[in-house]
Amino acid sequence: MVFRDLSNDYTFITRSTVNTREKIEVDGVEYPLVKIEISNTSHPFFTGKMKLVDTAGRVDKFNRRLEKHMEKRQKK
Repeated sequence: MVFRDLSNDYTFITRSTVNTREKIEVDGVEYPLVKIEISNTSHPFFTGKMKLVDTAGRVDKFNRRLEKHMEKRQKK
């Protein structure tokens, strides 16, 4: 079975019981293909590259709440 990391197209062959309909040919041999979002080659823990993932402006929302809190605290 071949697993492919979608973030960097890294592929590796291993055993698995996952069912899949897709196939891929590697070195002239056809294998079942499993697509994965993240692997050890793209995960920040293994690569040492920490990325800030800001989905839906969560960091901005937090900063606004923090500013309001600090303003209220200074008024007292």
